[in-house]
Amino acid sequence: MIQPHGGELVDRVIRQEERERIVEKAKHLFKLVLDEEKAKEVQNIAHGIFSPLQGFLNEVDFLSVLERGRLENGLPWTIPIVLDIASSEDIKRGGEIALVYHEEPVAILHVEDIYQYDKDRFAGKIFDTTDPAHPGVAKVMAMEERLIGGKIDLLEQIGFPFYQYYLKPAETRARFKGMGWETIVGFQTRNVPHLGHEFCQKTALTFADGLFINPVIGKKKAGDFKDEVILETYEVLIRNYYPKERVFMSILPLEMRYAGPREAIFHAIVRKNFGCTHLIVGRDHAGVGSYYPPYAAQEIFQQFPDLEITPVLFQDFFYCHKCLGVMNRKTCPHDKKWRVEFSGTEMRERLLRGEKPSLEVMRPEVVETILRRDHPFVG
Repeated sequence: MIQPHGGELVDRVIRQEERERIVEKAKHLFKLVLDEEKAKEVQNIAHGIFSPLQGFLNEVDFLSVLERGRLENGLPWTIPIVLDIASSEDIKRGGEIALVYHEEPVAILHVEDIYQYDKDRFAGKIFDTTDPAHPGVAKVMAMEERLIGGKIDLLEQIGFPFYQYYLKPAETRARFKGMGWETIVGFQTRNVPHLGHEFCQKTALTFADGLFINPVIGKKKAGDFKDEVILETYEVLIRNYYPKERVFMSILPLEMRYAGPREAIFHAIVRKNFGCTHLIVGRDHAGVGSYYPPYAAQEIFQQFPDLEITPVLFQDFFYCHKCLGVMNRKTCPHDKKWRVEFSGTEMRERLLRGEKPSLEVMRPEVVETILRRDHPFVG
């Protein structure tokens, strides 16, 4: 099986026999309150989803990620995993603080670094824009003025919605091994499935032992499908149209950054940690608006030949009435008049009006699952 990123799967979960003592100690430490998305990142670090990270980035790694898309040691890493703080007066390098979620200490942060940073530089390097209309840029500009770096220790499992769909990398790897899978193709999604998604998944599955569908569950922009709708539609699709022994679904609790190419590399690293040998990368992966060229998220993989996980690159798909099936420009010779494009915008507009997308673009079971919801989209 493919090795985790950096060669070792990180585990920063406090052992049960130590937990009571450390929880007691946490009561007397400076407390930093986390929101849900930051609490998820703490858990992702502790469970090895962000291997090789053992905590939030210190300054030297942060700057290296901005400038090179790599950690200071040269390992590919393209998205800064950072923790911002309003004031550092009560926090000292070499000390410890308690990270609190829902009024309970959930982790200990061992403070290694406290530093200021340039928000415009942060946004410009990661998102290739400083336009405040970009949701990732807006998020950076709303952050506090200092960052704090250091290893974390997770005290206990953090509860979050849809936990029944969640498996840690150690668990997905064990599951893949138990199913006899050696080649696993991952599929990142933040949308309900249409026939274009299904076609590229099944195409990739023809050369892999298994397909790992890994929806991102977390904060998204207005107009995206709600998490529960994504999960329900994939459940019905898998149940009706996939061989059960070849497909597995588990969630990735993570906030979308909409960082386009850089986020595509980050998503590949995460799926490598789950045990994937390949990752499907389509048009405008992790993009938003028109900030990135359509295939920038595919082209960036040329800059990271040492990534180890292999991207599976797909162009646009469409339904061709002449071919009587889902095709792309490489496989279909016919004029555009025969094509039905897979337009996410058009599908959303139809569904918002309570209309059904055509059978050429979306399975009827998926459509019915969406339309049963009064409000299937993020407001």
